[in-house]
Amino acid sequence: MPRDGGPARLRLRQAALDLYEQRGFDQVTIAEIAARADVTERTFYRHFADKREVLFEGETALRETLVTGVAGAPRNLAPLPTLLWAYRSAVPLLKGNRRFSEPLQRVIAATPALRERQQAKTAILTETLTTALQDRGTPEPTAALTARVGMAIFSHVAAIWLLHPHKDLDRLVSDTFEDLQALTAPLGVGGPEEHADVAVQG
Repeated sequence: MPRDGGPARLRLRQAALDLYEQRGFDQVTIAEIAARADVTERTFYRHFADKREVLFEGETALRETLVTGVAGAPRNLAPLPTLLWAYRSAVPLLKGNRRFSEPLQRVIAATPALRERQQAKTAILTETLTTALQDRGTPEPTAALTARVGMAIFSHVAAIWLLHPHKDLDRLVSDTFEDLQALTAPLGVGGPEEHADVAVQG
């Protein structure tokens, strides 16, 4: 049996995904996952806390990559462009995990317990990005808002990319941030009342 932890983790992750898709999350045991991956249950628990956590193997690497990206972004960037920089730095990691992403989303969609775990992971990542932005000097309210907006963009991009795998992920991330900028462009001269009058007159 291989001793290298890396291959064992990959086999456990793939085995869990295969079994969950075939039989449903609730019907699969850790013993069955371990047997499919050709490792012992003890090896499973050496790598993962439970049979939900095996599916979220990539979350730690993604979190570390994004935090490093925020820290390494040019100092003159505003908070939201800083997140764009960080997300673009994570593109190679996301591409490398694509073969797990599609079946993972199908399993999560079919399993309430996994949807709850994914929501919790998203909340943790949002808090982590908030802290990373604060470490760059962004005030807490702005950092928190930026992190939430950034996570909404990330989720939107991920959904599109899974449906349209031919799309270039890096370009998709950049275009979506540009779309957000267009949505938040200034109205122009005058306040809301003036623009309402123009709309009525038109």
